[in-house]
Amino acid sequence: MKSMSIIKQGLAALAAGALGIALAQPAAAEPVKFDFWFGLSGDLARVVDTLCKNFNASQSDYEVVCTSQGNYDATLQNTIAAFRAGKQPTVVQVYDVGTATMMLSGAYKPADKLMEENGYKIDYSDYFPGIARYYATSKGEMLSFPFNSSTPLMYWNKDAFAKIGKTEAPKTWEDVGADLKALKDAGYECPMAINISANESWQLMEQFSALHNQPIATKNNGYDGLDARLEMNKTKFVQYVTDLKKWYDAGLIKIKSKDLGQDMVQAFASGTCEVIMTSVGDHGTVGKTQKEGMNWDVAELPVYAGTERKNSLVGGASLWVLSGKSDAEYKGAAAFLNFIHDPKTALFWSTNTGYIPVTKSGFDYLKTQGFYDKAPYKGREVAIASLTASEPTEITRGIRLGNFTQIRAEFGTQMQAIFANKVSVQEGIDTLVKNGDAILDRFQQTYPNKTLP
Repeated sequence: MKSMSIIKQGLAALAAGALGIALAQPAAAEPVKFDFWFGLSGDLARVVDTLCKNFNASQSDYEVVCTSQGNYDATLQNTIAAFRAGKQPTVVQVYDVGTATMMLSGAYKPADKLMEENGYKIDYSDYFPGIARYYATSKGEMLSFPFNSSTPLMYWNKDAFAKIGKTEAPKTWEDVGADLKALKDAGYECPMAINISANESWQLMEQFSALHNQPIATKNNGYDGLDARLEMNKTKFVQYVTDLKKWYDAGLIKIKSKDLGQDMVQAFASGTCEVIMTSVGDHGTVGKTQKEGMNWDVAELPVYAGTERKNSLVGGASLWVLSGKSDAEYKGAAAFLNFIHDPKTALFWSTNTGYIPVTKSGFDYLKTQGFYDKAPYKGREVAIASLTASEPTEITRGIRLGNFTQIRAEFGTQMQAIFANKVSVQEGIDTLVKNGDAILDRFQQTYPNKTLP
C-alpha cells in the first residue's frame, strides 16, 4: 500500500510538473497578417480569393487578407487615400498604366530588394523580357512583381472564313481588308467588330504602334523623361485609323459595346461577328459562351505588309509592396510573392483565368503538363509568341507616360468624333495629341525636377 501511495504521489508530481511545463510554454504564435488589395471583380476576384487561401494553407507563419477594390482605377485611388491616412495595404495590384505614377510616388519598397532582404533568390531573367521591362527601372531593377499579364489576339471564326476559301487568319492589314469584303459579299452582316472607347486604346493604338515599332510619344515613349510628348499623329497609326474608318463606312466593321447592347466578345461568341481583337484574357469567356458547334481560333494581330513585326505589349497589372510596414509584414509579403512566382501557381492561375504565365519556367511547366495541347486552353500560347516576337526595342518595352488613363479617355473622345464624321482622321488625332500633351504637361508640373528611375 505504501509503495502504491508513493507511485501515486510520483505520478501526481510528474503530472504537475508536466502541467507546469505546459503552462510555461508560450502559446502557438498567431500568423502575421498583412493586406493585399486588388482590382479584379467577378469570377477573377473569386480566383484571387482561392489563390490567397492556397497561400494561407501552404504555411502557418503568415495570413494574407485579400480584398477586391472593384476595379483598377478604384484600387489605385483607394490606395493613395489609404496611404495618406497611414492605413495602406502591404501589397497592392496596380494596372500597367499606373506604373509611372507608382514609380514617382516613392511610396513602395522595390520588389527585388524585398526578396533579397528576406532570403529569396529570384532569377529575374526568367521573366519574359517584354513583361519584365515594363515593370523595371531603366537599369533593369524590378520594382514590382508581374502578376496578371495579357496581350491582345485576333479571334476569328474558322467556319466563316472557310466560306470564303480561307483556312488561316489574315496576317497583314491588307489581307484583313480583302477578307472582310469577301465575308460581306458572302452574306455576313458583321465581318468584324471593334470598340472605340477609352479602353480600346490598348488594342487599337498602343498595340498597333508597338507591333510596327512606332512611337506613341517622344523620349522613347516617356522612358527617358517626363518632358515626353505625344506624336502618334505623325506615325502609321494615322493610316491605320484611316483604314478602319474606311471599312466602317463600307459596312465591313461594326462598333460593338455594352452601351449598344452587345460587347465585342459577346458578338463574336454568339456568331454575330466573325472577327474581333481582344485580350487573351477573354479566351476562356469565348470558350464558355460560344455558339454551339462554332469553330474558332486565335492568331497574332496583323501588321501592314513589309513590316518587321515586333513584340506586343504586356497588359494587366503588377504587385507593388508599399512602404511604411513592419519587418514581419514584409517577410509575409516576400513569402506571398515567392508563392505566386512558383510555376505550379502559374498553372493554377492560367487554368482558372485567361491570363498567361509571366515566366519562361512557368510557361515550360504548363507545356510539360499538356496545358496547351487541346481545348479549352489550346491557342493561348499564341499570346506568348506575340509577346516574344522580338527582343523589346526602346519603343516596344512599354509606355511610361503619366496620367495615361486620361490620355486614353481623350483617345475615346476623338475616336468617337472621327467615326461620327465630326472631324477628319488627321484632325481627330491632332486634337488627341494636343489635349494629351496638356495632360502630360500637368503631370510634369506635379513632379518638378523629378526623373523616372
